[in-house]
Amino acid sequence: MLAAPLVLRRARAATPHVVIIGAGAAGLAAAKALMEAGISFDVIEARDRIGGRAFTDELLGARFDAGAFYIHWAERNPWAVFARDLAVETIDDRAANGGLRIAEDGLLLPRGQAARRRLAFSTFAAAADQRPDGAPDISLADMAASLGGEEVIAAARAIASGALGEEAELVSLIDYNRLDSGGDLVVPSGYGRLVQRYGADVKVSLSTVARRIDWSGQGVKVVLDKGQISADAAIVTVPIGVLRAGRLAFTPELPVTHRHALDGLGMGAYTKIALRFDSEDGFGMGPNSTLVSRHGGVLVLYAMWPHGEKVVVAHLGGDRAREVVALGEAGAAALMLGELAEALGPQVRAAYRGARLAGWWADPFALGSYSIARPGHADARAALMEPVGERIYFAGEALAGKAAMTVGGATLSGMEVAEKVARRLLRP
Repeated sequence: MLAAPLVLRRARAATPHVVIIGAGAAGLAAAKALMEAGISFDVIEARDRIGGRAFTDELLGARFDAGAFYIHWAERNPWAVFARDLAVETIDDRAANGGLRIAEDGLLLPRGQAARRRLAFSTFAAAADQRPDGAPDISLADMAASLGGEEVIAAARAIASGALGEEAELVSLIDYNRLDSGGDLVVPSGYGRLVQRYGADVKVSLSTVARRIDWSGQGVKVVLDKGQISADAAIVTVPIGVLRAGRLAFTPELPVTHRHALDGLGMGAYTKIALRFDSEDGFGMGPNSTLVSRHGGVLVLYAMWPHGEKVVVAHLGGDRAREVVALGEAGAAALMLGELAEALGPQVRAAYRGARLAGWWADPFALGSYSIARPGHADARAALMEPVGERIYFAGEALAGKAAMTVGGATLSGMEVAEKVARRLLRP
């Protein structure tokens, strides 16, 4: 059960006590691990809900995952196990593939064009994977330029913006190559809803914002917007965007190694705009199909009728996504609706009923979709994993190594950090 927002004041107790900042996947997993170890804790969350960037939005009367969608590398992902334990249905992503169409500047291309585009993606992926160990860390854009060919360069940009949410010039090739891969599962009832169920037994103080962590004395003192908490250690799971923006301050400031690590990490702008329709024929596209639209070189992916819901979800990233988010919900919806109608016909506008913008780039408690290592900073994640003064520990998707940028990675990071904290606090 979730606690109501509280004014939290706690004196240092004789038994170990930890404060967890953030109730996304990492914070919830850390809380459960501490619970298992018998260590008391407080979890504070700035939002009015748990789950962080895993959130299933149902306000349109149709469901879509505004944040995380895939249980990536499902063979090793704890969320595949959690879903099974909670009797939540999952589907192999390959079985939920309704086909692909491509539109170029509003015109649907012949179906054979998709095969040629896939070849360009394969060419880039193979070359990136074969880059020798010890080679300089360059950007995805530089890697594509070294291979040459307009379609390969376009493929690299599509990977960067369409999968990572960032411009190809700003993504470390070494970090990209480290990312784990494997089979993917999807959750028809919503990944965000699954995370909510997983965390339902964790007591969380919602709508409670951490402003500053004072680690100048023994333990930590977390200054909130409504009171403060004293504890032996803090597990900080807020997104990198929040840390980089200084929304959570530290007294004294973080060591130079950690500040340098934060400088080497950024946040992508992966964005979703859900468009609600009443359509009988699906505009000629079936459930779980995909329309890839390119206008003036800018890529937008439209997920058509996911799991049979009456929504089309536009996906985009990079600087174009930042521009679209700045338009606000109405402006973003109008833009995506116009592009979709240009490709699929005027019936699109007639069937339109409303929209929701999931613009994580402008979300004050995220300031981005997920973490990106900049070229030349492939080791920034590892540097930020180091504890500060043996009492401040960072966790989350950015600190998950090869599992970065995923809910599964955030969860594993939260578990691992909580185990480190427990060992430190319980040692003789």
